[in-house]
Amino acid sequence: MSGRKNAGKVSPWLLGLISLGCFFVTYNLLTMHGRGRDGPRKFLGGGEDHDSTGSGSDPAKRFHVALTATDALYSQWQSRIMHYWYKEMRDRPGSDMGGFTRILHSGKPDGLMDEIPTMVVDPLPEGKDKGYIVLNRPWAFVQWIQRAKIVEDYILMAEPDHVFVKPLPNLAHGDEPAAFPFFYIKPTDNEKILRKFFPEEKGPVSNIDPIGNSPVIIKKAQLEKIAPTWMNVSLKMKEDQETDKAFGWVLEMYAYAVASALHGVRHSLRKDFMIQPPWDLKTDNTFIIHYTYGCDYSMKGQLTYGKIGEWRFDKRSYLQSPPPRNLSLPPPGVPESVVTLVKMVNEATANIPGWEDER
Repeated sequence: MSGRKNAGKVSPWLLGLISLGCFFVTYNLLTMHGRGRDGPRKFLGGGEDHDSTGSGSDPAKRFHVALTATDALYSQWQSRIMHYWYKEMRDRPGSDMGGFTRILHSGKPDGLMDEIPTMVVDPLPEGKDKGYIVLNRPWAFVQWIQRAKIVEDYILMAEPDHVFVKPLPNLAHGDEPAAFPFFYIKPTDNEKILRKFFPEEKGPVSNIDPIGNSPVIIKKAQLEKIAPTWMNVSLKMKEDQETDKAFGWVLEMYAYAVASALHGVRHSLRKDFMIQPPWDLKTDNTFIIHYTYGCDYSMKGQLTYGKIGEWRFDKRSYLQSPPPRNLSLPPPGVPESVVTLVKMVNEATANIPGWEDER
């Protein structure tokens, strides 16, 4: 594959495109600082929250929680709930949670700058993501790692639709990061396509872990090397029509898995890292609820997935406005995982000031 030798570096052609806009973006960010309706904006240039160092017994194991997000209202309300539960869990026994940063890849501050520790980074050049906004995620991590002062040795890559069910310890083991295995990431089933990006001299395709970048707990030094490769592989996959068609909305996940394998990094696969209702039924043995799937049920508690239920909770129902406070609880018979999710959403929205205010 062309460019393999430079896989770990940011592509010169991309830097050239971005450099044209960086001066104007930087100037705008600096001049906008302090002009928001809520007074001076905090965390514009850094965003690291180090007010709490976690309660883990070994400071060397603490990890920084890094959340990539946009300024869309849909992303904002999820980020607020996620940050609320981070604050609730970070100081409890068993937690190795350190600081927190929302990496905002919309290129400009938004109305949450005072509420959530945030670093503003640039999006890809206009049109480069081809409508696949997740493609901005690896570029956002490249910028954040280069610019941020991260005191922790480890990083948790997280997403807005994550809720911490209990305190999260560092699941990584030294140079072996921890990741959640996704059943739909199947490297060996896609060997023909993946060989375009993972050459045979790198070993069998089974060296590619069945993961995405999130949730992953990884050493900062490892992510510094992987992130530029992840970005370059993502862009090349998106430009390849066969790959784009085959991987669709999980393309960037495959790109992270390939980038890690190119650097010889294997992950410890932790099924207990998170659950995904409605398919996972209990929260007993997990740390994170990922509410990416809709939860639709009849009033008898029967799952009606694919059909709007008499009772439902689906994040996509709230594209234009946040979910209201005090959502109705599921009917009897609905799995505990769904009940817990709705209760945790309700607790967060009840305690976040100005929940339904326009941001």
